[in-house]
Amino acid sequence: MQASSRPLKTPANSAAHFPIPNYDDQDAVFAEAFQTLQRAVAERVFPAASTAVTYRGRLVALKAVGRFTYAADSPEANVESIFDLASVTKVVATTSMAMILYERGLLDLDAPVAVIVPEFVGLGSATEDPRRREVTLRMLLTHSSGLPAYEKLFLRAQTRNELLAAAFAVPLTTDPGTRAEYSDIGFMILGVALERIADEALDHFCQHEVFGPLGMARTAFNPPASWRSTIAPTQEDRTFRKRTIQGEVQDENASVLGGVAGHAGAFSTAGDLAIFASVMLQEGRPLVRPETLALFTRRDASPPGSSRALGWDTPSTPSQSGKYFGTKSFGHLGYTGTSLWIDPDRQLSIILLTNRTWPDCQNQAIKEVRPKVHDAVVQALEANA
Repeated sequence: MQASSRPLKTPANSAAHFPIPNYDDQDAVFAEAFQTLQRAVAERVFPAASTAVTYRGRLVALKAVGRFTYAADSPEANVESIFDLASVTKVVATTSMAMILYERGLLDLDAPVAVIVPEFVGLGSATEDPRRREVTLRMLLTHSSGLPAYEKLFLRAQTRNELLAAAFAVPLTTDPGTRAEYSDIGFMILGVALERIADEALDHFCQHEVFGPLGMARTAFNPPASWRSTIAPTQEDRTFRKRTIQGEVQDENASVLGGVAGHAGAFSTAGDLAIFASVMLQEGRPLVRPETLALFTRRDASPPGSSRALGWDTPSTPSQSGKYFGTKSFGHLGYTGTSLWIDPDRQLSIILLTNRTWPDCQNQAIKEVRPKVHDAVVQALEANA
């Protein structure tokens, strides 16, 4: 199926939607938030972090702390440093692609996945399950397909085709539509479905429909080798790839998929994500229409009790967004220690990029640091209002 030829606005005629730099006094205003990040570096929660805050159309904070690794001679992180977004890819890339295709009339949210990806049904195989015909694209977006959260498919697949075949065959763990369970597997399959609908690879589509038109010049899948020295390393992989992971996706399944997947693979800077967040705060313009963004960021009513919207997450209790983000807020986290949270009522976005997976993915203390940073930012803005 061929994608629509409707052109997106270019940066030249959409620049008014981007945040105006206004962070000269950030060290005074956001002292507590920045000190929280510095303490986290000292306590080895992560070696490096880069953060951006947009508020009422202005970029009020853009700050980096730490070094790429804990070594004393490691390069210092700066605001141009690039981070592996991990699952923030799901919203910046995959969900953006879904919104654009939906707006063009090419994506039917309630279409069965099997219509677009017939391999998902597993006809005649040991994994054939009639319930798989009930799984829709909406269910993949809201993580209610019945697929499990994660599987180490990379241990039994050496090529992209082999890994996709393994993903298509992952058994359902519950009836579709009855329970929300965050699923990387589901977004892998969603990425394939979107590529087939658009008749174009995910990375190519996002480059010319999202990253390029919005002026996100340091955002990409499979970043070029010339960027490598500016990318924070994510892992000393001693078991699977047996090398330092820098400039290539940390997620092993995405690695076997060639670095381009619906669930992970994008790299970016805090500044580029501030542009993206500002577009979301302008009701999606110029990327999509306000009604499209509203549909995708509204918490889904089914299954009951889920915090998921279409691709996006919303604040739960307790939330990694902290205690101040409102009920209309939406965002997402990434395994490498990345996050993007947006509050349209406050006209606020907070981006936090880290490499908390260095050197070995074991440290989970970012779960305590992230909400503290968010709360400190909101408190600072309210105190200076």
